[in-house]
Amino acid sequence: MNDDFLYIDALVPGIRWDAKYATWDNFTGKPVDGYLANRIVGTRALCTALEQANENAAARGFGLLLWDGYRPQRAVDCFIRWSEQPEDGRTKLRHYPHIDRAEMIEHGYVATRSGHSRGSTVDLTLYHLDTGELVSMGGGHDLMDPISRHRAREITRAETAHREHLRSIMEGCGFDRYDCEWWHYTLRNEPHPDAYFDFPIT
Repeated sequence: MNDDFLYIDALVPGIRWDAKYATWDNFTGKPVDGYLANRIVGTRALCTALEQANENAAARGFGLLLWDGYRPQRAVDCFIRWSEQPEDGRTKLRHYPHIDRAEMIEHGYVATRSGHSRGSTVDLTLYHLDTGELVSMGGGHDLMDPISRHRAREITRAETAHREHLRSIMEGCGFDRYDCEWWHYTLRNEPHPDAYFDFPIT
């Protein structure tokens, strides 16, 4: 692993994670190339910012749960190959109900070069500290649909407020949001803005 990259859970006390691409629970329907362990990795700068974000979330009664961080380029390449394969319908209803898998790139849901591969982008959500239950956000991780936009009108007021809580926490700790995906944030002053790494997560 690159010297500037660490397991996030080792540096951020109390943070939860579920590395979706290391499991069968993702839009490809199987573990993705490069994810050999259910751990989330990121740069030291990312870990520092997430520690502050987790503390700020706790002050509001929330914790952070991570779905993805650093993403090897080989995983991105795997996504592209998957998008070119014939439709089998296994994950369509849950992850891309209104588009064809081949349209994911043009709609901005899948990129040939991902900010995740630079090591300072995360996919995450909130959970309630008192119950451990995930906060309702009006759509799950990797739902490739307009309802996943930050200001989607189709969700409830409570769900809109929850997305705003996450946005406020993350932007207050130095992150920029991605408008198409409420769960996606990139560190504003990321340390490797022009690098795309490809070491596996082991």
